This record gives sequence, C-alpha cells and structure tokens, in this order.
Amino acid sequence: MAEHITIGDVAPRVQYVADGVLADFTYPFPIFAEEDLEIRVDGTVLAGGTTIAGAGSSDGGVVTFAEPPAAGSEITLRRRLKIARATDFQDNGILRARNLNDELDYQVAAIQQVADDVAGTVHLPPTEAGNLVLPARSARANRVLGFDGSGGIALFDRDTGKLGVPFPGGVPRSVEDKLGERLTARDFGATGDGVTDDGPALAAAMAAAAASGHVLEIGEGTFRTTQPLVLGGGAAGLVMLGSILYAGPDGQAALTLGDGAAVRNAAKRYVGLRVIRATISDWMNEADIGLVMRNLDASLVEIRQIEGFTIGIRTQGVERGFEDTTLILGRIVNNKIGLDVRTETAAAWNTSVRYYGGHFAIGSSVHTDKDRFGVRISAAPGAYVAHNRHLFDGPGFELQARDKPITGIPFLVEVNSRSVWARAIRMEGCSPFVARHTGGAQDHVYEVAWASQAYLIDVDYTPSATRTGAVVRAFHQAAAFREATREVGNVPNLRAARIRWSNTEWGFEKLACLSSNVSGSPSTLSDFAFAALDSYGFTETGAVLTGGRGLGFVVDARRCRDFALAVDADLPRLAVMCFDANRNLLSDSGTPLVRASGQSLVWNAAARWYQGSADMADDTLTRPQVVHLEPQVAYAIIGLARIGTDYEVRAMRLGCDPLFTPPLLYGQPSLPHGARELVAEAAWDPASIAAGASAQTNVTVPGARPGDFASAAFSVATSGVVFLAQVGATDVVTVTAWNRSGAAIDLNPGTVRARVVKA
Repeated sequence: MAEHITIGDVAPRVQYVADGVLADFTYPFPIFAEEDLEIRVDGTVLAGGTTIAGAGSSDGGVVTFAEPPAAGSEITLRRRLKIARATDFQDNGILRARNLNDELDYQVAAIQQVADDVAGTVHLPPTEAGNLVLPARSARANRVLGFDGSGGIALFDRDTGKLGVPFPGGVPRSVEDKLGERLTARDFGATGDGVTDDGPALAAAMAAAAASGHVLEIGEGTFRTTQPLVLGGGAAGLVMLGSILYAGPDGQAALTLGDGAAVRNAAKRYVGLRVIRATISDWMNEADIGLVMRNLDASLVEIRQIEGFTIGIRTQGVERGFEDTTLILGRIVNNKIGLDVRTETAAAWNTSVRYYGGHFAIGSSVHTDKDRFGVRISAAPGAYVAHNRHLFDGPGFELQARDKPITGIPFLVEVNSRSVWARAIRMEGCSPFVARHTGGAQDHVYEVAWASQAYLIDVDYTPSATRTGAVVRAFHQAAAFREATREVGNVPNLRAARIRWSNTEWGFEKLACLSSNVSGSPSTLSDFAFAALDSYGFTETGAVLTGGRGLGFVVDARRCRDFALAVDADLPRLAVMCFDANRNLLSDSGTPLVRASGQSLVWNAAARWYQGSADMADDTLTRPQVVHLEPQVAYAIIGLARIGTDYEVRAMRLGCDPLFTPPLLYGQPSLPHGARELVAEAAWDPASIAAGASAQTNVTVPGARPGDFASAAFSVATSGVVFLAQVGATDVVTVTAWNRSGAAIDLNPGTVRARVVKA
C-alpha cells in the first residue's frame, strides 16, 4: 500500500529560464493531483502541451513539454489548490490515520500556498502593529495615494498635490511636473523588444521632445522601426542606452537630428547614438543613410554604432553651417561611406569640427566588388565647397580592399577644403592611399600611425584635382626616424659620388668603403674605414655592392646616441661597426652595443660588425632604420653591407635629432676616406732659375695616383714664374716652377702647396 504524501518545508513555486533544448522541468514540491500544478510560460498560464509525472509523490515530479520552450522564456511551476474541504468524518465512524494525515497534508499545503501569495504583497513590517485600510473607492478615485506625517495612508489631488525632495531648500512640485522632467520613449509605448514596430511610439516621443525642449531618453533594448525618424532641433538632446533597428524603406535617413532650412541647432548633446540597419544596404543609393545631423553648432555628439547603410553618418550644413562641434565616434561598420562631411546649399558651410576616434570597418564578405571609403568630404551640386579646419584624431580604417580589384581609401575629398588634419591614423587592409583628392583641396595633413600597406602611402590626385599640397607622414615603425631631421651626411647620387683611386679601386664622397674580410690584425677605426676598394660595380643610377663589400658613414657618437639611416637601394642590409673613445674596435660580449628601431641586429664575428637580421624593405616595414648606440660607443660606422646577394645602392642619408650636431668624419689625415680632393704642402727654397729654365720639387700627397688632376701654388710672389703639377708616382706630386721671363729669377723661400682632385 502506497504511503501518503509528506508535506515538507519546500516552497510551492519554482522558476526556470528555458534554453530552447531542454523539455523536462522538475518541480520539487508535492502535488495531490495533476490539476494542482499551474504551468506558466512568460506569465501566461499554459493549458495543454505538457505531461505531468509525479502527482501524489512527496518528492515532486517532472513536467515534460511536447516542444522545448523557446530559449530565454521564463517557466514558472507552482502549486495551486482549491481552498475547500471536500470530505467529512462521520459521527461515531472509524477515524483512520491515513484519512486524517491526508486532510492535514492538504491543509498544510494550502497554508504554504497562502504564505507564498502573501509574501508578494505590500504589508507592514513585524515591528508595527495594526493595518492599513484603503479609503473608499469614491474617495480614492482620480487621486494620488501616499502617506501622511505619521506614516498613515493619505490621498493627494493629482493636479494640486505637491511632493518635495528630502533636502534642505527643496520646493514641493506636482507629480505630473516631477514625472514630466524626464521624457523617455517608453512613456509613449515603445517596447524595445526588437520585434514590435516602435516607429510610431518613437516618432511621438521625438515630437514631444522637440515641442517641450526636453532631452529624450531611449532606454535599454532594441527599438525596431519601419519608418524614418526625425528629432527636431527644439529638443535639448538625445540619450540612447539601447539601439534603433531600422527596417524601413530604402533611400531614407533612418534617424535625423536637427532641422533643415536656416535654423541654428546649437549647444545640443546627443549621447550613445546607435542605429543599425536590419539588412545591409546594397550600397547603390546614397540617400540610404543611418544618421543625419543638421546645422549643429557648438554641440557634443557621441556615436556608439552605425551599421549597414550606404552612408553611415552625415554631418550636414543645410542653409546654415555645421561647425564648432565635437563628435566622438565608435563602430562605423559595413557602410560604403562611413562618414560624409557635407554641405547642401550655397549658403551652408561645414567647418571647424573635431572628430575623435572611429572604427571604420567592412566585413570581409560584404560587397567585395564595390569601392568603399571611410570619410568623405563633399558638397551637393552648387553648394559651398570651401570646407576647412576639420580635425580627425585617432581614426582606424579596416576597409578590406587590399589585394582586391576594388578601392578602399580612408579619406575621399571632393571639395576645396583647407587645413584638414588627421592624426594617428590606422590603415588595415586599405589601398596604398590614405586619401583621394578630386578637387582643389590643399593643406591637408595625414599622419599615419600604423599601416599594413608599408611606407609607400600616398595621396591619389585624380585628373579633376586642381590643387596639391597634402602631406603624408608615415610613423609606423618610423617614428624615431621622422624625428631625426638634422642631416649628418648625405650622398644623393652614389654613381656621381664615386671616386676613382686607381685602375681597380673606387671610393665614394663622404663614405668609407667596408670589407667583410679585412686581412691582418685590424683593431682601430682607420683599419676598417677604407678610402677605396675594388669589386664595386656600377649601373646608370648607382653602385652595386658585391661579395664582401659595404659602405658607411663614419660618425663621432660621443654626444649623440641615435642616428637615422635612409637609403634608396634594392633590399639593402644594415651594418654598424662600433669603436671606443680611442677609436679601438668594440666587439660583442653578449650585451648588444647597438640596437635598431625596426629589426633585430646580429653580430657577425668574421666581419666584426652588427648586421640586420633582414633586408630593409617596405613590405616588412623595415626600410627606414634608427640605430641606438650604447654609451661606450664613441665612434661608429653606420651603413650597408652585402649579405647574401648583390644589390644596387643609389642614395644614402644619415640624420639625427636636431638637438645634436655630431661630426661626420672623412677627409682627415688619419681617415682619408670620402674626400675627392687631396691637398698637401712643403717648404721650398728654389735656387735661382735662369730665363726659360725650370726647377722642380716633390710633395707627398697620400692617396695621389697617376692620372689624378693636380695643381700647385707658391706662397710668395711669383711674377714671371708659372707653377705646374702632375702626379709623378703614387702619393707623390711633382711641382715644376717654370721661368717664362727673359731674365733669371731667384724666388724667396716659401711654401709650395699641391692639390689633387680624383676623377
């Protein structure tokens, strides 16, 4: 025989949130029969569609739905008993324990049900006795219920009743006045459930805000609309905590802020704007716009997200200007044109606006055959075209156009704008242009902080462009290089700078020739900075570094520690040699003596220099390099070396921070490299020279070679005597004093000076 139900201390209610998969839901409390269990889904009592197991069990049971409830729906299971007694014990009858237990269990279950119902009511706390009784229906009709000074129930007139804030100086106000100070979309019936068409409710709320001068708040949730929305300029502003989901007609602006015509929309505050198109536009109709803002002046706008339109955002001057306003931009996603800075009439202008941030991005599968732009500066036909003084700070562009037959450019400028600055731009997957100019724009500055397109970023001037003058500053892995504006050494044309030292050896103006296999036991700077070497090749445009060869600037680094090397060459390799204050070679001891800005350096023990771990190239963002020397490095050779393959070098430049002016070392007695002209002098007291006769002396000029151009001069008066010079032998210039007069000449003692110029 089954045991009777035991009623434990278990609440007669349980709730769940469905996941869309689970169909079985447990109830932990006992019920006497299936009809004692009430089943609600999102508050609605369910009749049918379920099976109930476990009626009559003390441990409860399970409700099984024929179809799993939708994900997110709330399931409520609770015991609901009829508060009635359906049985009776007979006089002088047999009182069976089972029947008595069943009756007592039913009573306990009913009491638990009442207790659960009472728990959700408004009631006095345990420390207070008595009760609160509502006034009669006729007395409380059309009145406001409240409490008097002793905490008892009191009635107030809706129109004249006053409520005050509990702070000193507070002024009592009517309830309507208090409620009217904050205007929300839900006050007009908007639901924000993402399904209901909230368009009429939003339109009514916006009309009320414009008429009353209030700020409109659109709360949390997704507010779907099938109609375009306009918040007139009479509204003080708009605060959005949720989003507008536009499912209206194509070719319309989903949300417009401000009035058209010659109306000044000043000192407004629009915060949290988020407008999403239900389906992505086909990008064919430019009237399909997410957010239009008209005639704003000295206002603040914060945009969280605009997505899926042909034009995401338009700042618009309509018969009046859009100016002196700050916009904070968030996600501007999947729009053909993310932001359109525009004028509509000849009387309008769009100027002096600050745009901060902005993530202009396109999905990788969105309209892969169509061009896209981040920001467009434009004007309607016949409208004002002299936009100026716009600032874009830190925008990021991911336009998904690189390596595709489409255009993806951050800025499209179609007007005659002036002084437009864009700072710290990020370019990811864009075309190799930061901007395209089609009109008379000038004085634009584009500062690129990061670019996957490498350093060859430019402005695209179309055939219709009538001005130039835009500046592009690429800082990605080149910021330190950009700051090195002091020129230390410059060889703009290596072929023109070559110096023939002999039939086989070549040197270069201002540069030292380097070898990776110096013979003997070299140890000082002069042992490695060669004036000339063989095995250099030449083309029409430059010099070719072949096996074992290099070129470098020799610098005094005792006061300046950072140097920037710029080269025009085919995949060159950086090389740096270090020397101490006595010009002795410094070798690597485990701690690097030099570091580079865009790549790692490795020690080449055979060549005795640090060399780049990779070629200096645009596609790896390693072409411009800054090298930093440790304090123990007093002198250095900074240049290029041939590693792996021959390559051509056309130009080289070395710079540093303009705070310093480090000497470039060349053409010195101990470092003769880099000088095309050689000079030397010697004391000479020639004997008397007969008429038509000559006298000779030799001057030692280190580096002079037969075939070099030579000239000479004497330090005292030489009237009638002509001085001739030629390189008679290696390192020797023969100077001839020829008496062209008709009488003997005896020159006073003096100094003979010889000059040699290399071919």
